[in-house]
Amino acid sequence: MFLQIFTMTHKKFEIPSDSMYVPLHVGRALSKDLGYLGDNTGDHISTLNPYYSELTGLYWIWKNVHNLDYIGTCHYRRYLVNHQEKVFTEAEYRELFKTYDIITTKRVELNHSYYYGFSEVHHQKDLDLAADVIRKLYPQDYSMFEKLVHENETYFGNIFVTSKKLYDNYCAWLFPIFFEMQKQMDVSSYDDYHKRVFGFISEFLQLVWIRLQKCKVLECLVGMIGEKAETKEMKERLAAYFKEKNISLAKQYFIESLKKRPDVLLEASDITGELRMSMQVISTCEFELQEYGHCILDSICDFHDLMDCFTKLNRAVEHFKWRKETEFDKEFLRSSYISKIAINIAVTILCKEEAEEVKKRIVEVKKG
Repeated sequence: MFLQIFTMTHKKFEIPSDSMYVPLHVGRALSKDLGYLGDNTGDHISTLNPYYSELTGLYWIWKNVHNLDYIGTCHYRRYLVNHQEKVFTEAEYRELFKTYDIITTKRVELNHSYYYGFSEVHHQKDLDLAADVIRKLYPQDYSMFEKLVHENETYFGNIFVTSKKLYDNYCAWLFPIFFEMQKQMDVSSYDDYHKRVFGFISEFLQLVWIRLQKCKVLECLVGMIGEKAETKEMKERLAAYFKEKNISLAKQYFIESLKKRPDVLLEASDITGELRMSMQVISTCEFELQEYGHCILDSICDFHDLMDCFTKLNRAVEHFKWRKETEFDKEFLRSSYISKIAINIAVTILCKEEAEEVKKRIVEVKKG
C-alpha cells in the first residue's frame, strides 16, 4: 500500500470519508474501547500515554505497521491541508513526494527563544535533561539542538507525512531520548497537563531531526475541525458566569483553568478566539466595576451576544488603526454600553505603538 495516515484520537469523532485516514485510539490500554484500532497491541507503550500523548500512537505505528511506502500522523481535529484549505488526497501526496521528503505543519514562530517559552510554561529542568541525554546518546547532534533551542521556531502537534523509511529512522532516534530521560525523571508531582512532557518536547525535536537529516520539507496549513473538549467546557462555564453577571467567579475560573491547561489560549485550541475575547471581557468588566460601579454585563450578558459585541469593538478599533473606519464603526463606538474603558483596553491589545493616537481619534468620535 502506498500511503496511510493515522488519525490520533482519544474520543469518538467524525472520521474523514477518505479511507487513507485510519483512526488510531491512543492510550487505549487505559481507557474504554472506542471501536477503533488501538495502540495497545503487539509492541506498544500505550500505558505511557499520560506522559507521551500521541507519541504512544507513533511508537505503535513504528513497531507494528510494515506494509506501507509512506506513512503519516494527524489528530482527530487537525489535518494537513492544501492552498484551498482542503484535506490532501492521496493523488496530491503522490505528486508532492516527487519533490519533498516530508510534509508537515508550518513552523510556529515565537516571540522569544524556544528555551525561554518552554521554561515559562513547563519545567525547565526537563528540557535541560533532554539536552544532557542528546549530548550523551548523540554527541554529533548536540550542536544542532543547542543552536535551535535558543532560536524562536518549533513545529507543533506531531503532524507529518513521510516515507516509512524516514518515519522509522525518526522514531529510532526520538524514543531512546525519552526512554533515557524517563529513567532519570520523577513526574509524580506533575499535574495532568505537565505530565505530557514527552509529547511537548517531541514537537521541538521534530524540528531538530529534520534539520539534522537535511530533509526537503513542505510546510502546510493545518485545517481545524471542531474545538477541543476543554475549550468547549471553558466557554460553557464562562457563559454561565457572564449570564449570572458574576465577573469575580469568571476571573477565578479562568485563572484556575489556565494553570491546569495553559495551552487552551493557543490558536490551535482556541480556534474561534472566543476564550481570548472572554479574557478581554473579564478585564473590561473588572475595570468598569471599579470605575463606574456597573459594567457591560448589565446591558449584555449572553455569551454569544458578548462575543459579537467585542468582535465589533475590536474590528472598529482595527479600522481606526488603519484609518479605514466606517460610519458603522463610529455609530457602534458611540453606543451607550461601549465605555471608554472598553475602548482603551481594546486599543491597548490591538494597537501597541499607535495606541495613543488611535485613542485620541476614537475619543473625538465618542464625543461627537
